[in-house]
Order: sequence, then structure tokens, then C-alpha cells
Amino acid sequence: MLKKTVIVRPELCVGCMQCMIRCAEAHSQSKSLASAIGEEILAKPRIHLGVGPENKPFPNKCRHCEPAPCQEACMPWAIRDDIAEGLKIVDPTRCIGCGMCAMACPYYVIRFFQDAGAPERPSVAVKCDGCHERVAAGAIPACVAACKTGALTFDEVNLYLKQGTNRLANAVYGVKA
Repeated sequence: MLKKTVIVRPELCVGCMQCMIRCAEAHSQSKSLASAIGEEILAKPRIHLGVGPENKPFPNKCRHCEPAPCQEACMPWAIRDDIAEGLKIVDPTRCIGCGMCAMACPYYVIRFFQDAGAPERPSVAVKCDGCHERVAAGAIPACVAACKTGALTFDEVNLYLKQGTNRLANAVYGVKA
């Protein structure tokens, strides 16, 4: 059985940035937006909005590639795959902030900030961790919970693709979904 993942449908995104706000909140020390904005080290989002043609928003996050170019480029082995199954997660205590991972990432989803997990370092790599702690507790990733348009969903990728095949079949036969 495939694990669930965050599926991005950019055509449904309205650019509200709630995914970014709730991601940062979920990765804050307090896990509360009201308290998080007062923390000494501000949590940063792991999902980003790009701007496409006609200013259309494009939610962009780590795909947790296999093999992962960021992980292969990481000299201190700070990008680990032994924390949560199927996810490539940055261990801020190992990251030296060299930027090799960001240069290797084909999706431009890695950023560098100070992190509460390694407060002594000026900046470390910050990227999506799949909200693995939330998911282990039975919740869905914070970005998905925040998305009200369906641009971000949490499902098995093959189920999503099967639904797409069914939509295509209906379109071919002139049936509106």
C-alpha cells in the first residue's frame, strides 16, 4: 500500500497563502499562531507560492524524491530518510548551511533560516518534513488543513491519478463532472 502524500493542484490555488502561514505555525515552538509571532526564532514555512503567467499562484513544496538529489548532495548527511518513512527530513543539528542541497534540488523548495532546532547556527536548510509528527498523531499536514480550495490534498497518489483518469474518460464522452 502506498503512503499518502500531499498532492498539489495549482489550478485550484487562489494564492491566499494560508498554507504558508499554517505551515510556519505548525513548525513553531508553541504551535499557536498568536504565540508563534512572538518567538525569538520565527518558524518559517516549508511550502512556497511561486507566481506564474498572469500572476497565477503556484504552490511549491518538496516532493521527497527517490533518489533525492538534495540528500545525495548533502555532505554532512543532514538530510535524513530514517526519521519518517518516505520522507527526506533535514536534521538541523547536522546541517552546516552550505547550500549544496538547494543547488541540487530541481524544485527550488529549500530555504535557509535560523531554526529553533539548532539555535546556535545562523542558518540551516529548511524544507517540508511532511508534517510527519502531525500525521503520526492522526492529523493531516498543516498546509492541507489550511487549504480551502482543494489545491492541496493528502491522499495516495495512485488514487488521485485514477480519479484523473475517470475525469478524462468523462470528458472524452462529453460528461461534465
